[in-house]
Amino acid sequence: MDLLDAALALPEPPVAIMMTAYGSVDTAVEAMRRGAWHFVTKPLNLDEVEMLLKRALRNRTLETENQQLTQQVKKSHKLDRLIGKSAAIQKVSELIHQVAPTRATVLIEGESGTGKEVVAHTLHHLSGRPAAKMVIVHCAALSPQLLESELFGHEKGAFTGAAQRRIGRFEQADGGTLFLDEIGEIDAATQVKLLRILSERTLERVGSNSPIKVDVRVIAATNKNLKELVAKGTFREDLYFRLNVVKVEMPPLNTRREDIVLLANSFLQEFAKENDRPVKPLSDEAMRLLLDYNWPGNVRELRTAIEHGVVMCNDSVIEARHLPQFLYFKGLPLTESATSEKIALAASSEFNLHALETNAIRNALSIAGENRTHAAELLGISRRTLQRKLKDLGI
Repeated sequence: MDLLDAALALPEPPVAIMMTAYGSVDTAVEAMRRGAWHFVTKPLNLDEVEMLLKRALRNRTLETENQQLTQQVKKSHKLDRLIGKSAAIQKVSELIHQVAPTRATVLIEGESGTGKEVVAHTLHHLSGRPAAKMVIVHCAALSPQLLESELFGHEKGAFTGAAQRRIGRFEQADGGTLFLDEIGEIDAATQVKLLRILSERTLERVGSNSPIKVDVRVIAATNKNLKELVAKGTFREDLYFRLNVVKVEMPPLNTRREDIVLLANSFLQEFAKENDRPVKPLSDEAMRLLLDYNWPGNVRELRTAIEHGVVMCNDSVIEARHLPQFLYFKGLPLTESATSEKIALAASSEFNLHALETNAIRNALSIAGENRTHAAELLGISRRTLQRKLKDLGI
């Protein structure tokens, strides 16, 4: 039944109708208590089933759109703003406002944690496209086959396990924005299909030869240098040119140190509200610690440090001791000398080499959002070495 296929093709198929062979009221009531939307009894009235399916499909679609709209509105207040007064971040802000209202494809490059997703949300928020129509795909999190199905969708029976038609992210984003995070990780076959969509604005679901027109504004992000990947032959040059219509380069946090105070104060308010606590200021020593640190994990790492301070502080002021201890062991080249308080803390700590290594790895994983490839880059080791250390240390 086409209508049933359409219902099952939703990103989260609705638990819409419970069919019971005996017409048991108790069974139907229990099913509805668990989330069923309605029930029918046998013998079936197909006209009634079709009407209920249409109503369930319409209700679920409206519910999903409302949820997405609510989340997008929340993000527009929380994320869609670049905090900073530095020349570097002001340049990024000006470029975003220039490009956002257009249809141009945007490539965002920058180190992990610099705020590439914030830029993507801001571009969409200022684009004039529907707020709920921003779809995000983290390309590195999916295998090539899953990524192809996720992006372009598939027909029923297209491959083993394809029990019903699936609408891909491009179709879901029709009329809106598709954000492709970690675009440098996609395989060669997916690159070819992506190139066609960017060139012709049409796609084909996996297992289908029927072209589907889509109106999607593509924003891509990567922490790699795509130009270097092109030179190595791992990324298509023609796709690179299609993506690189406008490039936004996100500066590392340690090159815009004048923004640290503004960012820290913004995160203080955010996490105080999130944890239902009063906003507490940072002490001079705590702020000095933040300003002295080199921030290899950029803004994401600063957020982690501030959240830690908010949660750990039971005093009226957030002191240096409330901040993560990794701040005492990194970033020292930026200071003229380590303060006596830092030396005393390091000397009096119960850290041994095993504990220091464990702490460093845990912090790197936290900063990298549990992405082991990024965590290994922060630690300056290979992913294989990190995997071995995780096993040896029992993390």
